[in-house]
Amino acid sequence: MSCINRRDLALLALRAGTGAVLMAHGTQKLFGWFGGGGLEGTAAAMEHMGFTPGRHSALAAGLGETGGGALLLLGLATPAAGAAAAGAMAGAVSVHAPAGFFAQAGGYEYPAFLGFTAATIGLAGAGRYSLDHATGHTFDQPWMLALAFGATAVAAAAVVAKRARGQQAAEGEPA
Repeated sequence: MSCINRRDLALLALRAGTGAVLMAHGTQKLFGWFGGGGLEGTAAAMEHMGFTPGRHSALAAGLGETGGGALLLLGLATPAAGAAAAGAMAGAVSVHAPAGFFAQAGGYEYPAFLGFTAATIGLAGAGRYSLDHATGHTFDQPWMLALAFGATAVAAAAVVAKRARGQQAAEGEPA
């Protein structure tokens, strides 16, 4: 009988906490749970923040947070889960960046921390106490890591750049 591995136990705790927080935020967007706006309210907020179309943006953010969070919590398809959650947080960082770093001033500290944590778990792997381990790492392959993080980086950059161009146009600045 092997003893409990502290590293794997720590990864389980980090995955569970990060995944649960991301899921809570995502379900606010998708279903209006925990005082959230639901898909329609989030879509309107996304439009106001410059993410167009708002409904698609709300759905993408909600699924990235809820789905990525659930998969992180389970330790399943961990590279894709970490990349999806980090990508969703990149959009949130772009919204909060004008307010500076610290959360008490409305800054990007919190979404950046969640994004970096999700990305780190995706890069490190889920550990022994996970569905990835139980399934023989079927959904946790090196090619998936490269594909998930590469695709997410391209998609997040495109979404943030489109939002920035839209804001410049709305303010009358050259795009």
